[in-house]
Amino acid sequence: MTLYGGIDLHANNNVVVVQDERDKVVGRERLPNDLRTVSAWLEPYRMDLAGVVVESTYNWYWLVDGLMEQGYPVHLANTVAIQQYDGLKYRDDASDARWLTKLLRLGQLAEGHIYPRVERAIRDLLRKRSRLVRQATMNLLSIQNLFARNKGTCISANRAKELTPETVDAAFAAAEEESPRQFFVI
Repeated sequence: MTLYGGIDLHANNNVVVVQDERDKVVGRERLPNDLRTVSAWLEPYRMDLAGVVVESTYNWYWLVDGLMEQGYPVHLANTVAIQQYDGLKYRDDASDARWLTKLLRLGQLAEGHIYPRVERAIRDLLRKRSRLVRQATMNLLSIQNLFARNKGTCISANRAKELTPETVDAAFAAAEEESPRQFFVI
């Protein structure tokens, strides 16, 4: 009998489901995030498992690597590309795991690439650097927009990078002297 496994992974626990080729659940359990515990639970089904789908969450590395090292045929679900079918009346972690398992069985699973372990740290660092560069650019543009809005003048990126609290105070104090604000009491 061919079996299919699905794991709905969370921060500190996971729900493992094993189904047969007719989508009948032959095993289901909520387990702590511990490789030995998950492996021990899957062991009775090992010889019949065509594949085990792991939900791609921020913490999948330990589980995917561990199961692959133990010889399990592991698939990483691309959760962004997978949509649960409409019309569900009841949805929980077990139904999510069953859905992943069914998609694997049907050959419809949108899979994420499992980068080799040695390349992941570099990829993660490059992604973080890209986010930091994007954030720095947004901050710089925000400062330039504030100057344009409040002073009516543009400030170059290089000049904005040189700003200190004192030069900002001086620039806006000069703007106040040029056109003092009037406050109206209503």
